Amino acid sequence: MGYLRHSLNDIQNTIMKKSILILGALIYSAMGLCQTNLHKGFLVTKDIALFYPAEFDSIATLPSLALEKEPLMMKGSFPVTWKQIPRFYRKGTQSVASLFVKKGTSLYGTGEVAGPLLRNGIDITLWNKDNYKYKSENGARLYQSHPWVLGVNSDGTAFGIFADNTWKQKIELGDSIRFISEGEPFRVFIIKGSSPQNVIRSLTDLIGKMPLPPLWALGFQQCRFSYFPDSRVKEIADTFRLKKIPCDVIWMDIDYMDKFKIFTFDKQKFPDPSNLNQYLHSKGFKSIWMIDPGVKVEKGYSVYESGTQGNHWTLNNKGLPFHGKVWPGDCVFPDFTRPETQSWWGGLYQFFMRTGIDGVWNDMNEPSVFDGPDGSMPEDNIHRGGDQLPYGSQLRYHNVYGMLMVKSSREGILKFNPYQRPFILSRSGFLGSQRYAATWTGDNVASVEHLKMSVPMSLSLGLSGQPFSGPDIGGYSGKTTPELYAQWIALGAFYPFSRGHSEKGNINKEPWAFGPVVENVARVALNRRYRLLPYLYNLFYESSVTGLPVMRPVFFADIKDIKLRKEEQAFMLGNDLLIVSKWAITPALPKGKWTNVSLAGEKSSTDPYQPDVKIRAGAVVPLGMYIQNTNEYTTSELTLLISFDSKGQAKGTLYEDEGNGFGYQKGDFLLSTIVAKKVGGQVKVSILPSKGKRKPVKRKITVVVVG
Repeated sequence: MGYLRHSLNDIQNTIMKKSILILGALIYSAMGLCQTNLHKGFLVTKDIALFYPAEFDSIATLPSLALEKEPLMMKGSFPVTWKQIPRFYRKGTQSVASLFVKKGTSLYGTGEVAGPLLRNGIDITLWNKDNYKYKSENGARLYQSHPWVLGVNSDGTAFGIFADNTWKQKIELGDSIRFISEGEPFRVFIIKGSSPQNVIRSLTDLIGKMPLPPLWALGFQQCRFSYFPDSRVKEIADTFRLKKIPCDVIWMDIDYMDKFKIFTFDKQKFPDPSNLNQYLHSKGFKSIWMIDPGVKVEKGYSVYESGTQGNHWTLNNKGLPFHGKVWPGDCVFPDFTRPETQSWWGGLYQFFMRTGIDGVWNDMNEPSVFDGPDGSMPEDNIHRGGDQLPYGSQLRYHNVYGMLMVKSSREGILKFNPYQRPFILSRSGFLGSQRYAATWTGDNVASVEHLKMSVPMSLSLGLSGQPFSGPDIGGYSGKTTPELYAQWIALGAFYPFSRGHSEKGNINKEPWAFGPVVENVARVALNRRYRLLPYLYNLFYESSVTGLPVMRPVFFADIKDIKLRKEEQAFMLGNDLLIVSKWAITPALPKGKWTNVSLAGEKSSTDPYQPDVKIRAGAVVPLGMYIQNTNEYTTSELTLLISFDSKGQAKGTLYEDEGNGFGYQKGDFLLSTIVAKKVGGQVKVSILPSKGKRKPVKRKITVVVVG
């Protein structure tokens, strides 16, 4: 195929060039490598080691799609003090990498899977699947694959391991961590750190971080399959404003399309999408519209015709375009491994985005194929590759199909909207997908079990490098009771991605659909979220810089407290707020002073739905004004919640920018430190700019000392 194998010297000399293809098979011990008959390894940083099996063949697994860029090798000998060294071996036709786990180690990560936060004793299959209601394999295999495990030792130190290959594989978590791949031998990164937080920082240094999203994407969002016609969309928007329930986004599912053909509009249901988008904008809403990968086979349909002319389709094992059934009927599917196809796909967004669409929803991109084996493409389908990506089978590229799709979508949207931060939501993903899209946890069920499961699922995604996630609030499938919806919307106000959704033919699940009592529960919950936007936006900024999750497990508050390791009924937002659900039974909470606070006039101690929100001693949390959408967002009027520590001191941060665009990348932002002190009988507060060129605004400050 014309792909070159390079020596180590070639790698070192050309590592930053686009055309490089790293090879570990020719790394020599004379260059300072750790080498046995089983592996060759080198340090990337003092805390990150990269190990290659002796039989490594770069063409079989590289280039890496998980990594943002290939790492450089540190100079010097491999340290003899490095204890965690993987074992590579064959298991029949499978390739295995194994790492011993000490007794008492807590295991986390593994990405998007149903089940508990603590992953010890769990087996996971990494093979993306359209898993409606999580019925198949009890949710142990869902829409995304993250070949990554985070380990936390009994003393709070931590390590992580990720298998750098995209092939169909399994993770087995017992007395060792085992990655069992259907492909050829693969390399492994091992990270060590003084804390799990440091390990996640190192992981995201490798796989990239979430770009800072537009501020509006942090608002509440309302969806169903589907809102139509356009008059119904306007009715939903008007009702939010009439009832003064905060909301920023209305979503369009596939019924806006002409016979479910992507990049088209139904002339009867949506005769003028530009007018609809203008109407939503006038009401302070953004719109997000769905685009699937399946392209209807139909002569005269422009997307099918141009894709056929450009030879852009994934091929079957006979070298012909693969056909499979999805919503439009008989479909073909773009081969996103081809650079030409990525460019063609991105170009399709030009007309689409010019109608005033604000964001894009890439769904069904495992890809889902109704009449295909295991609900997807055959494993022997052909992807032709190009540029750095080799020719390969679906068995190799299936897990990254959705990731390559959203990469292509993002690049196309940016080309035509270069001054706006793109927002894309993707159902399918892989380790590193946070570079291109947010995600949600797919087609869940309206049940107490799935409500409770949503917390460890979002936490696990955050511990796997994806900070921007959440479930369908209220449950996608099944009839939601008023009680369940009230519990779910009250908690859902604190997910990083906060969206209500419902399937076709189901009951209405808007906040007002369950009667006035539940409507008010939703109003209070979303007022709490919107008042927290200054704090939340700061957390998203922090995540875009450090890779740390927005939604964090409670053991982050005390990494040595073993009692916190399993807790999944409560979680943290950043380091300063603790969210305790109303359905929590004797939750394990971090020691120290954590004080209940009121965000929107609620009294959570007696409220049957609103979670307790507790502030850490020593923290300052900025709250904004009561607003209905982020167009009204301002930091010129703030309420500072202050919880003093034992020394009478507290500190917080405030991040400000224009809320959209890329000016912040050139310094048009302001990061300030908020310092509060008790001095005699007074409280003194200072907001001190620490980074950025943006000028501070004049502020009206209200100080609330809690506890």
